[in-house]
Amino acid sequence: GGSSGIGAATALELARCGARVILATRSARRGEAAASRIRRETGNNEVLFMHLDLASLRSVRAFASTFLRQEPQLHLLINNAGVSAGGTTEDGFSLPFQVNHLGHFLLTQLLLERLRSCAPSRVVIVASSAHCAGRLRPEALGRPPSGLFSTFQDYCDSKLANVLHARELATREQGTQVTCYAVHPGFVNTSLFRHAPLWLQPLLLPLAWLLFLDAAEGARAVLDCATRDGLEPLSGRYFTHGGPRVPWPAGRDDRLARELWEGSERLVGL
Repeated sequence: GGSSGIGAATALELARCGARVILATRSARRGEAAASRIRRETGNNEVLFMHLDLASLRSVRAFASTFLRQEPQLHLLINNAGVSAGGTTEDGFSLPFQVNHLGHFLLTQLLLERLRSCAPSRVVIVASSAHCAGRLRPEALGRPPSGLFSTFQDYCDSKLANVLHARELATREQGTQVTCYAVHPGFVNTSLFRHAPLWLQPLLLPLAWLLFLDAAEGARAVLDCATRDGLEPLSGRYFTHGGPRVPWPAGRDDRLARELWEGSERLVGL
């Protein structure tokens, strides 16, 4: 998710710090353009594009295979890409749930051994305060919710999954020096809501321009979790611009976190 918005702003700052940065994005045109722009602005030629479509588990596996073959080092994985609404993926899952959670879950699992071998390493999952309205049902994972506000509910469910994914990953990786953080970047004016229903867009777009942060401001909380020294004891926690925060009760449910993990493994075929 590094071709625009928070992801591009995050990649730009990491490149400025001298990191080798892989932009894993769905659009080759936008991904190549973003990588070229970042190389030009920073003078860092170690910024590359690789194709990844999180709406396709086949694409996730292909990306991971190519990455592991070409890149011997991985110290930081930022799961940033997201959509707010949509239909059904080629794998038969709700688009927001697969792009925002399942695709990232599979990607993280496929790259986990490399993260361990390069430790200390970090996984940063871009979540949202919208997790407050999430209602995950383990027996119905990946299925679009029903009801009048199903689009909004689907997005909130995926963001709750982000918070719980970070929590359970941190639990399972204790002792490996792989740490994980879920972060709410604030309300940011990005293309996240490009899949929102047409009737809702006239309301969202003016609000985005008037009230939301710009992408560079939104990237600060993500970069903080990615680069700040001494965060290791806070692995699994939920962060905002103000630092670690207590998530809403569902985001602290360890039983639900385990059930989500086990259900996600089944859905992606692990």
